[in-house]
Amino acid sequence: MILPKRFFVTVGRGTSTTSALNAFDNALAAAGIDRCNLVPVSSILPTDAIQIPPVKIPAGTITFCVLSRYDGFGKEGAAGVGWTRGEIKKTRDRFGMVAEGSGKTTKDVESELKNKLQEMAKSRSMTLQKDIQTAVTPTGKVPEKTFCSAIAAVIFVPEAD
Repeated sequence: MILPKRFFVTVGRGTSTTSALNAFDNALAAAGIDRCNLVPVSSILPTDAIQIPPVKIPAGTITFCVLSRYDGFGKEGAAGVGWTRGEIKKTRDRFGMVAEGSGKTTKDVESELKNKLQEMAKSRSMTLQKDIQTAVTPTGKVPEKTFCSAIAAVIFVPEAD
């Protein structure tokens, strides 16, 4: 069983005149996670996982994450993640949830993330115990004929052996 004890949130953006993949790679580098082997997971924060500042993860480490991505060509956009914690009234189970989203503007993405997390809580009969937090990054101005990428991620910190 793998149960992460720590996580951090990071964002990055990148551009490339070569390809969308290179823009994405540049966004990963800006976020400090370009040397990780990222494995996307669904959206649950373990009960006792604590948020820490971003840390350097050794190159090649299998790293679980919830990743949001916006890719464009000559047009701006944004990517973000939102997270919160709650408790299911009936069972007293406590844990957190993460949502990812992307769109045209930071404001649109923040609104989308909050709506998603509120619906996730409602579908679980969960009372939110903390405010919804978000981390959203725009691509910034994108020149014509340029690929862009914005990413936001919740990174589950791998535990040392």
